[in-house]
Amino acid sequence: MSSKAASVGDYRALAKARLPHFLFEYLDGGSYDEVTLRRNVEDLQSIALRQRVLRDVSSIDLTTELFGKHWKLPVGLGPVGLSGLYARRGEVQAARAAGEAGVPFSLSTLSACSIDEVAQATGPFWFQLYIVKDREFVRDMIARAKKAGCTALLLTVDLAVPGTRYRDYRTGLSGSLAGKANRIRQVMARPDWAWDVAVNGRPMTFGNLEPLMGAGAALEDLMGWVGRNFDASVTWKDVEWVREQWGGPLIVKGILDPDDAREAAASGADGIVVSNHGGRQLDGALSTARALPRVANAIAGRLQVLVDGGVRSGLDVVRMLALGADFVLLGRAWAYALGGGGQAGVAHVLSLIDAEMRVAMALTGVTKLADIDNQLLERSGNQATL
Repeated sequence: MSSKAASVGDYRALAKARLPHFLFEYLDGGSYDEVTLRRNVEDLQSIALRQRVLRDVSSIDLTTELFGKHWKLPVGLGPVGLSGLYARRGEVQAARAAGEAGVPFSLSTLSACSIDEVAQATGPFWFQLYIVKDREFVRDMIARAKKAGCTALLLTVDLAVPGTRYRDYRTGLSGSLAGKANRIRQVMARPDWAWDVAVNGRPMTFGNLEPLMGAGAALEDLMGWVGRNFDASVTWKDVEWVREQWGGPLIVKGILDPDDAREAAASGADGIVVSNHGGRQLDGALSTARALPRVANAIAGRLQVLVDGGVRSGLDVVRMLALGADFVLLGRAWAYALGGGGQAGVAHVLSLIDAEMRVAMALTGVTKLADIDNQLLERSGNQATL
């Protein structure tokens, strides 16, 4: 825990001060004009909770069951690309914090630490997968996830083509507005990060992608690889193919439309994540807070409904549960904490979520997660419930 941080917003400021500019902008930014990125946060925070008083809220239970596992919170660490660069062997640090807090950790395909490294250093975790053009690579990644004991597969389906992220062009992470020399200057301006990650955190590679990219691939190689290898021809038939390869819980991530949620159920998924990729893909799309109620209503009881996007507090978690989610994934919230405070920062954010949820539940008059529904929401002015 950092003595300078009391909230996720504080950890964002710490991460901005510690990370090289191009790396912070990659984490913090969205696509195009970042309309959806802002909507995710603003729409969620605008939802009014219904305060209730004189209820016995002396004993509050935050535990839940999901995919046959018991979790201490209805919260997990969602997949965040390149998070291994936010602190030394960052994905390992975050996975350890999640394990100690009793919540799931999701490892991104686009991670710095490989499946094998994280598995050797921590307990079981979830793995996030993309379907790329090389289906043998996809098959191999699924096999590696099985061998490592991963307990769920998150299949991300909203990246048929990559959204354009202007911040990455401006900082030189992708595109030609700034080159390698500019990135080196940005690293030199952050000596603490350079010593912790660039020097003592070696090897700095894309662990899961080394079979395709090689051990010496640089950041700009990753952006080019994504553009060349992500497959715009993917359909629900490919989801069914993944289902055949993977015997455990399969979660389809990137659903905003009720019809797509129904397709996910028909394709053999066990759950979905209502997600717009953190506002990093289709700019102008619905916020997840607005999309969630219709999606949850469309597949009530058929699939487990997870959600991400804009969650910055325990109050936001309660809002998402009241809107119809069964479970909530954090993204930038834990990544800011990792960048600003390492494993201790991630652990602190999870403790903040716990404490904030308890306050929100007590002041809305509920003591267990099963009692959180749309009755906790004020009926006037809550556009996300329409």
